[in-house]
Amino acid sequence: MNTWHGIGNITKDLELRHTQSGKATCSFTLAINHGFGDKKQTDYINCVAWDKAAESLCQYMSKGKKVGVTGRIQTRSYEAQDGSRRYVTEIVCSEIEFLSPMGEKPEGSLRDGLNDAPHQRTDGLGTGDFEPLDDEQMPF
Repeated sequence: MNTWHGIGNITKDLELRHTQSGKATCSFTLAINHGFGDKKQTDYINCVAWDKAAESLCQYMSKGKKVGVTGRIQTRSYEAQDGSRRYVTEIVCSEIEFLSPMGEKPEGSLRDGLNDAPHQRTDGLGTGDFEPLDDEQMPF
């Protein structure tokens, strides 16, 4: 089984390219945070999307937007200009889910993780700022 799942932020603006045969492709990197506090780290995962997925990704997503990716891990090699053999490991996307609403600007930098700004509801059900509850106020 060769299946990879990840959620992260796109690290730079996307560029749609086409192969000589006209097939659409988009290579991008996901920044995925893990750990907490002083042990917080970021992994950078190379990904490639093809055809309609590449076109949609480039049309609706940009730097800093959060996406969920499912795909397979692929390692390929090529010969560099200096004659040495180079290897690239990347995720070939089979599914991409847009997790940032279109038109929303990303909060904080890619490495910040959670934003310290007050939480606000955008579904029209709340009146504004979120107020945390003490343990004694919890109904269970």
